[in-house]
Amino acid sequence: MQKLTLGKLEQYLAKAAWILKGPVDAADFKVFIFPLLFFKRISDVYDEEFQQALDESGNDVDYASLAELHRFVIPSGSHWNNVREVTVNVGQSLQNAFRSIEKANPDLLYGIFGDAPWTNKEKLPDSLLINLIEHFSQYSLSNSAVEPDILGQAYEYLIKQFADLTNKKAGEFYTPRSVVHLLGLLIDAQEGEAIYDPACGTGGMLLECIDHLKEAGKDFRTLKMFGQEKNLTTSTIARMNMFLHGIEDFQIVRGDTLRNPAFLHNDRLRQFDCVIANPPFSLKEWGIEAWTADPYGRNFAGVPPAGNADMAWVQHMIRSMKPDTGRMAVVLPHGALFRKGAEGKIREHLIRQDLLEAVIGLGPNIFYGTGLAACVMVFRSRKEEVRKGHVLFIDASGQVRVGRAQNYLEKQHVDQIFQWYKEGFDVTNHCKLVPLNEIEVKDFNLNIPLYIEKQAEDNLPTMEDALAQLEQAAKEAWKAEDRFKTLLREFKLIN
Repeated sequence: MQKLTLGKLEQYLAKAAWILKGPVDAADFKVFIFPLLFFKRISDVYDEEFQQALDESGNDVDYASLAELHRFVIPSGSHWNNVREVTVNVGQSLQNAFRSIEKANPDLLYGIFGDAPWTNKEKLPDSLLINLIEHFSQYSLSNSAVEPDILGQAYEYLIKQFADLTNKKAGEFYTPRSVVHLLGLLIDAQEGEAIYDPACGTGGMLLECIDHLKEAGKDFRTLKMFGQEKNLTTSTIARMNMFLHGIEDFQIVRGDTLRNPAFLHNDRLRQFDCVIANPPFSLKEWGIEAWTADPYGRNFAGVPPAGNADMAWVQHMIRSMKPDTGRMAVVLPHGALFRKGAEGKIREHLIRQDLLEAVIGLGPNIFYGTGLAACVMVFRSRKEEVRKGHVLFIDASGQVRVGRAQNYLEKQHVDQIFQWYKEGFDVTNHCKLVPLNEIEVKDFNLNIPLYIEKQAEDNLPTMEDALAQLEQAAKEAWKAEDRFKTLLREFKLIN
C-alpha cells in the first residue's frame, strides 16, 4: 500500500476545513477536525492489528479480538465504520462513539476527544457530517499507510493555518518549528531522561526531544515525557499528537500550571532532567495571590508583578529542574531581560545563584501573528567549570531570512546560533562570555546590547549588494505567499 505523503495529507486536511467553512468559524476547525482524524486513525490501526492477529491465528476471530492485542479498545458499535453507516443524528452517533472509546480506555484516552458540540444541528447538520466522514474515509490512516511523524507534521501545519486564517496570535499555541528545534539542541535530551514542558501547547517541544534522539540514532522510547496545558482543546491535541507520533510513555495534564502544578512528589514539585517551554508572553492575572506564600517554594527569588507572569514561569521551571542534571530553555519577550522592579530583583537573585548560563536574542517577527522579538534564556543546575561565574550573551538578531510579512529562522541560522552557544567563545558582534561582576555593575540588566557592542566588520557588502539581496529575498517571499494564497483559494478558505 502506497503511503500518504505530507503534501497529500495537508491537502486532505485542508479540504476537511473547506467542508466545515461557513457554519463553523475557522478558529474552531481544529475542535472538529482533530478528533475526527484521531478517531479515524485509531479505528484504522485497530483494523490493522485485527488483521495481523487473524493472519497469525488462522482466522481465529476470538483471538484477534483480545484486548491485549490492541493499543486501544474500540467497543462494539463504536468503530469508525459503525458511525459511517449512520445517516440520521450523525453528531449524536459520533459523540456516543467518542464517549464509549474514552470509557473503555480510561487510563489512556480519558477526555481525548474534547467537548465539541457535535449534536448542534444548526452548526453541524447531518448532511455536513456525512460529507466530512466520507471525506475522511478516502484514505487509510493505519501504520502501514501513513508515518506517525507525517501525521504529526500535518497537525502542526494545520494549527498554523488555522491561526493565519483567523488572524489570531498563533504564538499563544504555535511556536515556529525552527525555534523549537533550537531549544531541543540547547537542552540536549539524553536516553532515559525525564522531559517537562509546563506550557506544552500541542506538544511540539516534547516531540522535538524525541526527534533529537532519533537524529542521534539513540533510543527515544526511553524518554519520559510530561506536559501541562491550560487550554482543553490544545491539551487534548497534545495527547493525540503523542499517540500519533507513536509515543506511549507520557503524561499530558490539563490545568493551570502557575496556580495548580500537576506534577508533584511528596507534596513538592516533581523534578526533571530537562525543562523546556514557550509560555504565554507577559501573562496577566496569572495568580499572584497564591505566590506570596507558595507551598512549592517557587517564589524563592521573589514574587513577580501582578500583571506579568514571565518570571513566575522562570522560577517554576527552575524549581522543576533536578539539582544535579537539570537544564532548561525558555522563550521569553525581551522585556524580561531588563524590566526593573520586582523582575529586576528576581533576575539579580538568579544571577547571583549562578543558574543562568546563556541569553540568546532572536530576530524580530519570526513568531506567527506578532512582530515582537523574543529571547531564549538557558539555565543549568550545575554549569560546566569554564562557564561558572559567567553568562554567555548571544546576539542572533541578524540570523533571519527577511520576508515581506514575516521573517524566518532557517536551519543555517539555528546551526550558527547553536555553534556559538556550544563553543562559548567571544565572537565580535555576536557573542561574549561575561563575568557576573560585570553584570552586577550594570545593575543585573541583561539587555544584550549592553554586552555586545556592534563594530564595523571588514568585507561588508556594498549598499548595492545589500539592496539586491533584499530585493531577491522579497521576490521569493512574495512568490511563496502567492502560492499559499492560491492553495487557500482552491479550497475556498479565502475569497
